[in-house]
Amino acid sequence: MSGAKKQPDNILYYGDNLDILKRYIKDESVDLIYLDPPFKSNQDYNVLFAEQNGSRSQAQIKAFEDTWEWNPESARACQEIIEAGGRVSEVTQAFRTFLGASDMMAYLAMIVPRLVELRRALKPTGSIYLHCDPAASHYLKILMDAVFGPTNFRNEIIWKRTSGHSDARRCGNVHDILLFYSKGDSYTWNRTFQEYDPGYVKQYYRYSDPDGRRWMSDNLSASGLTGGGYKYEWKGIKGLWRCPRTTMERLDHEGKIFYTRNGIPRRKRYLDESKGLPLQDVWTDVQALRSWHAERLGYPTQKPESLLERIIQISSNKGEVILDPFCGCGTTVAAAQRLNRHWIGIDITHLAITLMKHRLQNAFGKKVMEDGQVRPPVKYEVIGEPISMPDAKTLAGEDPYQFQWWALGLVGARPVEQKKGADKGIDGRLYFHDEPDGGKTKQVIFSVKAGKATVSHVRDLRGVVEREKAEIGVLICMSKPTKAMRTEAASAGFYKSPWGNHSRLQILTIAELMGGKRVDFPPSGDVRTFKKAPKHKAKTRKPPSLQLPLL
Repeated sequence: MSGAKKQPDNILYYGDNLDILKRYIKDESVDLIYLDPPFKSNQDYNVLFAEQNGSRSQAQIKAFEDTWEWNPESARACQEIIEAGGRVSEVTQAFRTFLGASDMMAYLAMIVPRLVELRRALKPTGSIYLHCDPAASHYLKILMDAVFGPTNFRNEIIWKRTSGHSDARRCGNVHDILLFYSKGDSYTWNRTFQEYDPGYVKQYYRYSDPDGRRWMSDNLSASGLTGGGYKYEWKGIKGLWRCPRTTMERLDHEGKIFYTRNGIPRRKRYLDESKGLPLQDVWTDVQALRSWHAERLGYPTQKPESLLERIIQISSNKGEVILDPFCGCGTTVAAAQRLNRHWIGIDITHLAITLMKHRLQNAFGKKVMEDGQVRPPVKYEVIGEPISMPDAKTLAGEDPYQFQWWALGLVGARPVEQKKGADKGIDGRLYFHDEPDGGKTKQVIFSVKAGKATVSHVRDLRGVVEREKAEIGVLICMSKPTKAMRTEAASAGFYKSPWGNHSRLQILTIAELMGGKRVDFPPSGDVRTFKKAPKHKAKTRKPPSLQLPLL
């Protein structure tokens, strides 16, 4: 990557977000930031995919544990913060004295410089939402006060992320915390309403018209109100009213006034005309993802799109820029795209970048609208991935797991969830349909080899294809296949589809994939990857001139 900063606009960055922020993100160029930094990597919720023996993969350890473990790197980061001086330095010194050389101190030392960079990137009217849990929220709030200023604290939002459950010897832990800060006094705030709680509706909207419309009784008298009211006689009752006579007459004509037994007028406020309850700082109406939700991708830390949509709608406007420096499987990116914002996503694993590509293609790919217009797929750029064979060889040598995830992204296959007891020999899958009306779901199985590939790897893949009853198997490798490997692949025969014959075993090199070659399989109209994200049902409108890069 070059060192020049570039104004971001729908970009996925692969790499350390601190480095990306410093090198690419301009001062005061972002309108809204949401971040959900991983915390305590030894906890289950931050294990992306467990090995079959229950251990964590080396890639996970590199991506998370090395980041939040007290070691020479975190010690240096802490020292640099302290030596920089100012309020942030003072707070860091206090934490260092109190927490010592702990993993929590390492976590805070790594978060501080990122918060400083994020503040630099925010526009004067911008806002930031830091998502955390109660284990660290009190430390993080003090850090946010130091970086953004205590007067720019707006809310501590409580999100009830799960239903009640029993925790051993303590109250059930069912909520997360969102720390909401602005850059300054003048910040974007779009008033938002929540649906009324059913109990509130039952208690207050307890009256109904003959047609079933529910309403609540509201006082029309202004007696005792600060500022007074309007003094006149209404249907024989002299009083001080909340509205002028003309408004009273209109409400009466519209049937929005009822009279008590004593003839006192009261206003009918209909439930179906209410905007709802102005947004409060306790969110119980945003449901966390469950196994049956269509948007669930199997990523343990995935947040519901409705949560991010609320944040984006509150604190940004159409066409503005949203940034997520720990974007994981891309919920912020998907929500921003759906709400017609520009976006920037940063993550340190190729797994996350690959998942985001699939999510964008599945949700915002090419689509024929009801009126016949074609909605082009979303256009975005990926920065930081290998763009040459030397880059690919370096990645393969340094981190085989990252290489594997990146290679699968080249062919549009999603990495498999390596769960305990799962089958071995499968690095990725891709599903397709080639029968009328969909028919049976069929699959392509992928095996990726970062090192030297041999004929035994082809034989192993053939065994996996037969065991899984898959239609096609693909071996992706760095080295050029030997004659024996090609012979073994050819002996597996062909898969026959309405589009012709497709080799049942295929060998593709990274050089071929980077040169544009693709897997030979039926051009299904519903090709999809494992655990497909739901398509975005956009309103019919003139589509923008956008294009999705080929995966």
